[in-house]
Amino acid sequence: MTDKPAAQAPAPAETPEKKEGFWHTVRGLIWAGLIALGIRTLAYEPFNIPSESMLPTLLVGDYLFVSKFSYGYSRHSMLFSPPLFKGRVFETPPKRGDVAVFKLPRDNSTDYIKRIVGLPGDRIQMRGGVLHLDGQPIRRERVEDFRYLTRSGQLQRLAQYRETLPDGTSFLTLDLDANGDLDNTREYVVPPGHYFAMGDNRDNSLDSRVPAGVGFVPAENLVGRADLMFFSTDGSAGWLEPWGWPSAIRFSRMFRPIR
Repeated sequence: MTDKPAAQAPAPAETPEKKEGFWHTVRGLIWAGLIALGIRTLAYEPFNIPSESMLPTLLVGDYLFVSKFSYGYSRHSMLFSPPLFKGRVFETPPKRGDVAVFKLPRDNSTDYIKRIVGLPGDRIQMRGGVLHLDGQPIRRERVEDFRYLTRSGQLQRLAQYRETLPDGTSFLTLDLDANGDLDNTREYVVPPGHYFAMGDNRDNSLDSRVPAGVGFVPAENLVGRADLMFFSTDGSAGWLEPWGWPSAIRFSRMFRPIR
């Protein structure tokens, strides 16, 4: 007489409470994603600095909050820049001296960050490394050298200047060679609906002085104004090296307004 296998107990049916708990979690994740997307689109978006074009104001490894509402909204305010509409809504024009993020005009996708120095109708020219606005040089004074520790650990001393725009807005710039390729330019007349943007590191910035590179920035391409630096790292410790994080973080640059 052969033994019969023992009958297996039926698997317990999924209870309504478990199903409701699963969908509750899914709905929570969806709402969290929508809220995060809304904040990113309408309020603030984080950016990090990958290049030295905005030295001494911004260093490689700085992380910023960019206010999306400062200039109103365009299609570039949204993720992937969908062509839903043209121009800007609730527009507030930028001011000279603003540090702004914009989409590179020649591809409408790459994020650039520069300082707005020219408004529509302005005449902009560089002469001997000095910015001229409507034919007049802006005030520029030599200050102490900017000391910068490169990622390779070398200490550099760079010539630093304080520039002051006609409205009193003041900021620091670097200029290593008054006769560099971008220190003497033709006069540019900023067309309507466009802006002229320059990097604070005047000899190491691809900006509106290079028509084939950046050129004039259309108002539609503005993403937002850089308002607050919330984190900064010198890059000496990677994400998988937590023991090096304390020494890599630039604590003195955290939660600083951007001027």
